[in-house]
Amino acid sequence: MAGHSKWANIQHRKGRQDEKRGKIWTRIIREITVAARAGGGDLSANPRLRLAVDKAKAANMPADRVKYNIDKATGNAEGISYEEIRYEGYGIGGAAIIVDTMTDNRVRTVAEVRHAFSKHGGNMGTEGSVAFQFKHCGQLVFAPGTNEDKLMEVALEAGAEDVITDDDGAIEVITAPVDFELVKQALDSAGFKPEVSEVTMRAENTIDLSEEDAVRMQKLLDVIEDLDDVQAVYHNAAL
Repeated sequence: MAGHSKWANIQHRKGRQDEKRGKIWTRIIREITVAARAGGGDLSANPRLRLAVDKAKAANMPADRVKYNIDKATGNAEGISYEEIRYEGYGIGGAAIIVDTMTDNRVRTVAEVRHAFSKHGGNMGTEGSVAFQFKHCGQLVFAPGTNEDKLMEVALEAGAEDVITDDDGAIEVITAPVDFELVKQALDSAGFKPEVSEVTMRAENTIDLSEEDAVRMQKLLDVIEDLDDVQAVYHNAAL
């Protein structure tokens, strides 16, 4: 199946994340804490915690720090209790935006997210206002030049829902969230190493923006992503 060009968007996003490496540890620790409290500290029985630990390894977080935070969360030690809240809204040119947060103070968080939207040309929406434009799924993205036939064979045999070749040659493997790890392991075993692998909210369609609007959109996204309580931002703008 053919798809739109996403490789440039993905590389751009990875570059922006690398620039903000310092904040990534904080977000991963929150994810580890919430996942461990919800499902326990056994990685083999807690897929969400496994994903969080994988993110920690990819971000070069020391193993002892990972273990400390798991132990802290599962030992019911005194600490901050986080809740997960999702916000939806519109960016420049009507682009759809989803903001996932973890917070110990929802009043503070909603005020900060709303302020970021309004100050930089966006608008907060109601629950469900844009979520229908995204698919909750596992996504593995492989660089242009990857052996498409072999990748497709391994992925579909392992239970992937779809394999999409984008206009620029990048290949996306889409899975149900519950099948993500199984498919990823099968592809790893076959020698396929993804550039991006995550359970995400994937935009079903993208919106093209002018150069000026793309700059404004990126500014809005940067401001939202820089908020302390924000864990992830998804959008459907082609920057």
